[in-house]
Amino acid sequence: MRPLITRGIRRALASALFTGLFLVGAVHAEVDAKLADLLLQPALHQQQPDNSMILAASLAGTRIVALGEQGTVLLSDDNGQSFRQASAVPVRAQLNNLYFVDDQVGWAVGHAGLILRTDDAGEHWVVQRQDLQADRPLFSVRFINRNEGWAVGLWSLMVHTRDGGRTWENVELPPLPDGGRADLNLFSLFVGPQGSLFIAAERGMVLRSRDAGKSWSYLETGYQGSLWSGVATDDGSLLVGGLRGALYRSSDDGESWSSIRLAQSSSIVSLVSRGQQVYAVGLDGLQLISVDRGNNFKVKRYASAPAMTAIVPAVSGAWVGFAKSGVVTDVAR
Repeated sequence: MRPLITRGIRRALASALFTGLFLVGAVHAEVDAKLADLLLQPALHQQQPDNSMILAASLAGTRIVALGEQGTVLLSDDNGQSFRQASAVPVRAQLNNLYFVDDQVGWAVGHAGLILRTDDAGEHWVVQRQDLQADRPLFSVRFINRNEGWAVGLWSLMVHTRDGGRTWENVELPPLPDGGRADLNLFSLFVGPQGSLFIAAERGMVLRSRDAGKSWSYLETGYQGSLWSGVATDDGSLLVGGLRGALYRSSDDGESWSSIRLAQSSSIVSLVSRGQQVYAVGLDGLQLISVDRGNNFKVKRYASAPAMTAIVPAVSGAWVGFAKSGVVTDVAR
């Protein structure tokens, strides 16, 4: 096995999604037996779970589900006022992303190629996929119904299921536009308003599929750095953001992109859309707020949480934030 410290991982570490948080622990391509045994141990219950490093959050109906380091999964049934740990998470590996297709069924992805499924809004999870030999982290997951979904990650890793995650198949992506082999790190899967699938990736690239994942093409935004998050707004626009505050918008299903100039250069980690609102968070306590579907943004800072990692809209209308240091209780309005 080739070691993870190669050109691909050096580039990933240099671009440093969440300043390297996604790649914490990714040291060798082949996991030794002791580490493998540790990763597949149940997550530990912590005395102060609110202070755990959180990397992603989502809604499962009215419940907020957040996850991150060492298999930590946090649940809130009071719009983010309080959190508790999930009852059963069968792994102690870092979890990077999650997606719920309805108020009960969801998936989470993380290191060691892990994919977990829950059928009770995040309370209990089961392992559906793992790859301890390669240990290529998965960074994002998306389903279009209870049966079909995709997960993406390191070095253009993409896996696909048609049976709710019981089986997963590797997807081979086409060569890059310059003829090089597909080796981009794929960071954020999202669905456009016309049903197209998109992936925010390295080198300013966005991947798109217009045929439900059967084929993929590369779209150039004009940016050369890493794009760490993407979202579609309710008017059909697409937004992608990432390194050094890069933020790009498309109103034609990704055919063309325009840069949104902001008077700031902190990296954007997460983009979320709700109605006319778009919220972004990032490094240096960055918070970007738009009330016009991403046409204009107000820049704010949250000094107490310099490494913001995720944001989720509670059903109460409040926005609940997360950071490397845990739950953020007073997100700016």
